[in-house]
Amino acid sequence: MMLPDTLEAITIARPPMLAPLSLSLQPGTLTGVIGPNGAGKTTLLKALAGLSQGPGRVLLDGQPLVPHPRRLAWLPASREAIWPMTAATLVALGLGPAAAPDPAAVLAALNACDAAGLADRPVNQLSTGERARVLLARALVARPAWLLLDEPIANLDPGHRLDVMALLAAEAARGAGVVLALHDLDLAARCERLLLMDGGQLVADGPPDAVLTPDLLACVFGVARGHHGWQRT
Repeated sequence: MMLPDTLEAITIARPPMLAPLSLSLQPGTLTGVIGPNGAGKTTLLKALAGLSQGPGRVLLDGQPLVPHPRRLAWLPASREAIWPMTAATLVALGLGPAAAPDPAAVLAALNACDAAGLADRPVNQLSTGERARVLLARALVARPAWLLLDEPIANLDPGHRLDVMALLAAEAARGAGVVLALHDLDLAARCERLLLMDGGQLVADGPPDAVLTPDLLACVFGVARGHHGWQRT
C-alpha cells in the first residue's frame, strides 16, 4: 500500500478552542500532542480527521481529505460501548462497511493490543481499560496510513501503557503516520515529535528535548520534575 506523503493542516481554525495554525505531519513519525486540559488537543485531532467544521483546509497527500478506513483511522477519547456486540465484531467494524470479512486481520489487531482473550466477550461488559484496548484494535485493524488517536493510553495500567507506546512506535516504523494526544509527559518523551498546545494555540513544535524544557513545562503546565517525580512549581 502506498502511504501518503503528508497530512497537512493549512491555516485551520475551529473556534472557539483553536487559534489559526498551519502544520505538516510526516508519515513514519510518532507525533505526540500534549497540553493542559482544554488546550485544544482534541479539537486539533478532530480537525485533522475531518470531523469538525471551520475555516481552513486539511490535505492528505496534497488533496482534500476524504476519510477512508485504510487511509485514516480516528480513535476518540470516549471509551463508551452501549451495544452488546462481541469485541471481535466491534474490531471488524474498523475494516469499513464495504470490506470483506477478515477474521485473520481482526485476530491480529486484537493480539497486537493484548486483547485476543476478549474476542468473544460483549464489549459493554468489559472494564474501561479492556474496552480501550479493543477500541485501539479497531483503529489498527485496517492498517491505515494515518492513525489519529485521542488519549489511547488513558485508563490503561502502566504495563499496557508501555505496550501501547511500543505498538504505536512499531506502526510508525512500518511507515504509518501516528498522531496521539496524551498527558503522561514521561511517555510523551518517547515520541519523535511533540506539538505543545496551550489556550488553543500551538506554542511549541519539535523533538521532545526541545519541547519538554523546564521553562515551557513551568509556563504551560505549572510543573517541574523534583526528587519524587513531577511537582507543582
